[in-house]
Amino acid sequence: MHNTQSRLRRLLAGGLQALRTLLVGPQILAFVPAITLAGFWYGGEGMLVASTLFLPALMGLVSLFEQQTPARPAPAGRDPGTGLALPSSVEAAIDEALETASQTGRRPACLALAIDEAETLRPRLGETGWEQAMKEWGWRLQGALRGGDIVARDGAGGFAVALSPTSTLDLEALIQIAARLQEAIVAPVAIGGQRLHATASVGFCLPREAAGDRGAHSLRAARAALRAARLSGPGSIRAHVPGTDPAIHEPGPEDAAEAELAAALDAGQIVAWFQPQICTDTGAVSGMEALARWVHPERGVIAPAAFLPMIRSAGLQRKLTDRIVAEATAALRSWDEAGLDVPRVAVNFSHEDLADPMLAERLRWALDAAAIAPARLVVEVLETVISETGDDIITRSVTQLAELGCPIDLDDFGTGHAAIAHIRRFRVNRIKIDRSLVTRVDSDVEQRKVVAAILELAARLGVETLAEGVETVAEHAILAQLGCGHVQGYGIARPMPLADSLRWLSERRQKTPIASWPGRAAG
Repeated sequence: MHNTQSRLRRLLAGGLQALRTLLVGPQILAFVPAITLAGFWYGGEGMLVASTLFLPALMGLVSLFEQQTPARPAPAGRDPGTGLALPSSVEAAIDEALETASQTGRRPACLALAIDEAETLRPRLGETGWEQAMKEWGWRLQGALRGGDIVARDGAGGFAVALSPTSTLDLEALIQIAARLQEAIVAPVAIGGQRLHATASVGFCLPREAAGDRGAHSLRAARAALRAARLSGPGSIRAHVPGTDPAIHEPGPEDAAEAELAAALDAGQIVAWFQPQICTDTGAVSGMEALARWVHPERGVIAPAAFLPMIRSAGLQRKLTDRIVAEATAALRSWDEAGLDVPRVAVNFSHEDLADPMLAERLRWALDAAAIAPARLVVEVLETVISETGDDIITRSVTQLAELGCPIDLDDFGTGHAAIAHIRRFRVNRIKIDRSLVTRVDSDVEQRKVVAAILELAARLGVETLAEGVETVAEHAILAQLGCGHVQGYGIARPMPLADSLRWLSERRQKTPIASWPGRAAG
């Protein structure tokens, strides 16, 4: 009963706020000409003059009265600017729910939300306008939740949320709730004659993933997930992963390098180069791998090892991945239009990429926009990401990408501890044998035994194989004889820009008979 009354009070307050915004907000100005024209129609010139002068004056007085009316002080334990609860209320609610969770089987959850680019919006609105906006967003968030859920003000531009206990509060449900809260923020807010458009990033934590069994632990974990979300760009959602709390950034000399890197990405200096993959049975090109290269105007081509760590620390991973995917799909279209047979292109997806619960939707949209079938975009995932993660988000992302129709390559196989169960669980289509195992495979007997064992395992599992880092014809030949399905490396071709790949493919098609390529042993 109490929850119903609280919800009715919130709905009534929200309705009154919307009515007040309608009457004194900037949108009422659109009706002034119609009102004055009606005055002239029914009352002549006298009414026209009166309405023209009186109506704007009345609006100004109402607005002035609204601004000068002192706000009622917030109740104890409430934020004075918005009237919302304080973060301590979120912690207390989660503590209370966790105490009875073992008897009820119902558990709470915690979310943290931050308005994107608040440091820019806040000075533009001024303190009074910003507090009005935060109050409006707070009421909207409360209206998007259940009566027993708590929304608290958390810092200058953030909110904390405690979801009341339920037995169905799993990962999928929390992602949907986070998206619903984002939708509540997106609708424009009228403040001081301005229509403010904003977005929000969200981090969340299930109690079982927190470092302890107290509400403070859950809130701390949700804030850590929020920091990870904000590093990924505006409007991101992240779940807390134990042990991955991003450190609070302290300004340092690397900031200038990160700023240069961000500018290079915006200027199109970081692009996709392509390295061919060859079928050992036929010698035909079986695919390409898209690899990031920084084409610096002064320093020339910079290898990814020199800038990828900064990409991650600067929060540019999502933008880079989107760029490489876009260029990979564009390359497929270019090869098709040139009549060149490149069945598929592979793109590397990092842990940060796979931690995005919206990754599959982003990829679906990119493929639809380019009119490319999902089966032609290979998702490469490092073996270490699969073998070391306990993150449900990672599992969910890889599963969704497989369901979308994208083949899954397990990269750098042999360097981690991926079990057979992981290969099955993540629907791996092909394993890429790491270059450290391929080097000297033609002359090192022990190395050859290891590779042969991997190939035998893959054959029994029905998984394709590709050896990377092939640098000599002898390595290529022995890998083909051992039964490796595909090879890739400098011995075949170095990574190259798209224009060079078009020439390379054309020349290869014209001059190289398939029979001359090292193939598998007969029989």
